[in-house]
Amino acid sequence: MNTVPAAPDSTRRQRWLWGSITVLMVAAGYVTVLSVNDRFFYMDDTESGAIPNWIYLGRILRTGTMPSLTPEQWMAGNYPVEGQGGLWNPVQIAINMIAPSVDNMVLFATATKFAFAAIMALGVYRVCLEYGARPAWAAVAGVAVPFTGFSLFYDQASWVTALTSTAWVLQAWASAVRYSRGRSGPLPTFVFLYLALSVGYLHPALCAGILVACLAIGEYLYQGKWQPSLRLLVVGACAGAAGAITFLPGALSGDVTWRTDEGNVYNDNFLTAPWSETFTASMPSALPAIQAWQGEVQPWPVTYIAWFLIPALAFVDWQAVGKTLRSLSGTLIFLGVMLIAAAGPSSLGPLRWPGRVLPFVAFAALIVVCVLLSRHGTLRSLRTRCVVGAVLVAVMVLRAGSSTPLLFGTHLLWGLVILAAGAVVLFVASRFGIAAVAGLLMVSTLPVVHFQVSENPYESQWLLPAKQSEAKAAFPDWAGNNLQLGTRDLEPRENLTLDATWSTLTWGNYAKLLDLSYVNAYTSIGFEEFGDRLCMEYDGSTCYDSVFDAFATEPTTGRTYVDLMLIDRVILQRAQYPDADSNPAPPGWKWTQYPENPHVADFAYVLERIDGPISHRNGRVANAEGVTARSVAETDATSSVNVSSPDGGRVVFARLDWPGYSATLNGEPVGTYAVDGIFVAVDVPAGTVDGTLNLTWTPPGRSIGLAGIGLGLLGLAVLEVHFLRSRRAGPATRDPAAVAA
Repeated sequence: MNTVPAAPDSTRRQRWLWGSITVLMVAAGYVTVLSVNDRFFYMDDTESGAIPNWIYLGRILRTGTMPSLTPEQWMAGNYPVEGQGGLWNPVQIAINMIAPSVDNMVLFATATKFAFAAIMALGVYRVCLEYGARPAWAAVAGVAVPFTGFSLFYDQASWVTALTSTAWVLQAWASAVRYSRGRSGPLPTFVFLYLALSVGYLHPALCAGILVACLAIGEYLYQGKWQPSLRLLVVGACAGAAGAITFLPGALSGDVTWRTDEGNVYNDNFLTAPWSETFTASMPSALPAIQAWQGEVQPWPVTYIAWFLIPALAFVDWQAVGKTLRSLSGTLIFLGVMLIAAAGPSSLGPLRWPGRVLPFVAFAALIVVCVLLSRHGTLRSLRTRCVVGAVLVAVMVLRAGSSTPLLFGTHLLWGLVILAAGAVVLFVASRFGIAAVAGLLMVSTLPVVHFQVSENPYESQWLLPAKQSEAKAAFPDWAGNNLQLGTRDLEPRENLTLDATWSTLTWGNYAKLLDLSYVNAYTSIGFEEFGDRLCMEYDGSTCYDSVFDAFATEPTTGRTYVDLMLIDRVILQRAQYPDADSNPAPPGWKWTQYPENPHVADFAYVLERIDGPISHRNGRVANAEGVTARSVAETDATSSVNVSSPDGGRVVFARLDWPGYSATLNGEPVGTYAVDGIFVAVDVPAGTVDGTLNLTWTPPGRSIGLAGIGLGLLGLAVLEVHFLRSRRAGPATRDPAAVAA
């Protein structure tokens, strides 16, 4: 077997020391970011979607109930189909359980993200050690990881589920290399892969599968035998089988969601990252020409990896790297695949926005370069190497200037800074050794990230309140089922405060934080028919015509949609309906004033039912035609109704017709169908007297998913037994690089 010489300074004490330094430096980086913007880690999808969702799911979990379906949230209430609630992820469950008890959501978001940033950094640190890097160089790679551009400005600022899933993938990466080289059993690899998959974020989950395949190929090329690669593939398959339960409900419900047309493959260049942008990976000021929501050029340095990454290539002894490169075969293959994936197409079925794999490009590049520097860094032929390094810096400056020519002066200045910093690093390396160089490189992360966050500010589009208690105290206690009609974009930024917009209106998952029942909530998957009917968007915004649609009559029942939804209160955004109360209220409704809440009249008009709330009168029975229907018992996933029907009829429920509903009448199966493509309905046959109609929702694929968990655990047990027997049979042939791990 090809081997990489062991790193000479890798004792257990040193590995723990440099691992601890890695975490401390990540903490210092977080403090640096917070010194510029104390809400940086509580932005956009984090504040509008994830944190309120954690709080809501935590409340449910504290009752001893597994979250499944909340019908009153309509499009956003199907948590197994949404997939990103971590319903099968033990770490996320623990986070959800804690969330309701933490009043300061900015603090909670920041602390949680720091924990996963540290896990992510230690993951890359471990990977580098497994490939034989000195702990000091492994720490350099680990510290750089959380502050790579896309990870910092997208995943950590906003897309927290991408962060959490990616952190587990990196830990799985290290454990997979360790397992394939006989240094540990399959359990750690299985656990970390399962944690990555059960977060429910598709891109890191897919990257985890690609990573396992690439490592299997790479280990075969490196070790020259197929058994380690096969074992790695099997443990990956076992983890995939166990984690499938997270994705099956969404995959099997796709026909009714907004994702129904995502079988298409096309390229509109949205969030695609051309390969040429990799030439700016070491330019802190580079704003790449990657089209996204902000325009043709990114407002943040999302392709940035580390200022030393590209220039350092000049100081590798390339004539001696053969065995090390073979050792890195799996990571190099993965890097190539990620570069291809990042370049598009922009839509590949359910996979959108390929730029989301840029963190994995950054991580793989850091691993390769830091391992090479650790094992083959050299100062021989220094003058020639300095010239090559300077040329590489010049190329970076020119490439950065081609994307943002107006910033060419800034790019040139940063090029000079990189040259100067490089000279300092070379001097320190020649006089003080590797530990000093590693410390200098890690510390240099701080001024770079300070510059990037200061000069390229990330401004939240939401500015939601920071504290649960203050949000609840400012908002009206609107019990019952609420429907808000309005568009978030109509609220000017100066109104996004607790004594203005957020005292009356709610978008995203803000209502979940308030512990109020609203139709409006954040959803990444939607329900196509319902969304089209009410003109409702992902964040709960609605268009001007939504008020007419909501009070329109559904033709087959003769009831309005707000009646069929069992809505008690309709809140109309004043900015969208400036003169709403000058019109007569719809039949059965009245305009209501709230003098005790002074901001309500400034931002909304409120319609309430004249005869009082209807949401709890008869369970979730919305309409009964030719049937006497009396609710007997209700849960979020079940309705039990006593029915009688001399001539036959039907019961319509205030439930979206999600796949997974089934019904029985007196224990015998009966069919369900959708009224207007939206509402679950059941026909009751003639002659039914005091029958018991039970309607039940089960996540599609639940049985298959549970079987997958069982199969995955069984496969893991077989692999673990094989590993333990192999260890008892005799000492394993170990790669000497294990000394560095």
